[in-house]
Amino acid sequence: MISQEAKHQRKSIRLKDYDYSQNGYYFVTICTKNREEYFGQISGDEMILNECGKIARQNWLEIPDHFEDVKLDEHVIMPNHIHGIVIIDSGDEPVGNRHACSLQERQYQKLPVVIGSYKSAVTREINQIQNKFHFKWQKSFYDHIIRNDRSLHKIRHYIHYNSLKWKYDRENLNIIPVEQKKDFWKQFLQSSQVKSV
Repeated sequence: MISQEAKHQRKSIRLKDYDYSQNGYYFVTICTKNREEYFGQISGDEMILNECGKIARQNWLEIPDHFEDVKLDEHVIMPNHIHGIVIIDSGDEPVGNRHACSLQERQYQKLPVVIGSYKSAVTREINQIQNKFHFKWQKSFYDHIIRNDRSLHKIRHYIHYNSLKWKYDRENLNIIPVEQKKDFWKQFLQSSQVKSV
């Protein structure tokens, strides 16, 4: 029989033994709970932010005000999620293997702290301005470590055109099958790569 404690432990989606405090570019996606469209809507090809979306955007832009070694690159607020590139640049990368960290060290790593702080601030502000619903995020967040310029270009391109391609967004709960959406984005990114070379 599974214990209550084991039942409630979630599997981590972070890269095992990777130090998320080290300098680098990180692509993050943060979704609302149940992919509820709290932040506005797509009209034509444009994302129209509502009050909640404006709070999400303003708090995103303020991240560097709270973390001096964090910068932001491309980002987009979508109806039910946020894509953004977070840059950690402490300027004094320590010598040695920072990829392997103890569980205790991982709790205080920069990227999860930054995203957790952001999510808390947005939740607090949205729930203070309205009482029609209780705003919540999906637990955790998705991340991708950007390892080279080619990957950075593709991700910037994906973020930039995200609102234009909302119909095919994985986070859009429309009737288009997930596999068809994946195929669309694969072809779109491959064609954009050819044009950019």
